[in-house]
Amino acid sequence: MVSYQTDGVAMPAIKRRETTKWIKAVAATYGKIPGEIAFIFCSDERILEVNRQYLQHDYFTDIITFDYTEADLLSGDIFISLDTVRSNAEQFGSGYNTELHRVIIHGILHLCGINDKGEGEREVMEAAENKALAMLQ
Repeated sequence: MVSYQTDGVAMPAIKRRETTKWIKAVAATYGKIPGEIAFIFCSDERILEVNRQYLQHDYFTDIITFDYTEADLLSGDIFISLDTVRSNAEQFGSGYNTELHRVIIHGILHLCGINDKGEGEREVMEAAENKALAMLQ
């Protein structure tokens, strides 16, 4: 089950049923099935707290994915800072909803096993994001 929650912010105006259907379709392209996945939309301040508390990182970010996936059953908690999504949308010249969906699927792609920190991995992640976003259209 995919759930959408907030922590100190208003729920973003996303179509939850359509988004969940899209997440399932993207996961299926990797041979995965969504299990218990919680999206927690929050502020920059909250994601910084999570980053410090659980990852010992002292910086803001748009997303933190806690991966509990077992075999092909995706499971995880995905924190998304709506503040950073908004500023990234402005910085990159993309619409807020497009950037929000990019970050949502970024978390799912992490659960599917795609990383973005190593050499060449960022390009693989971006290509996967773009392919997934095309499926939403």
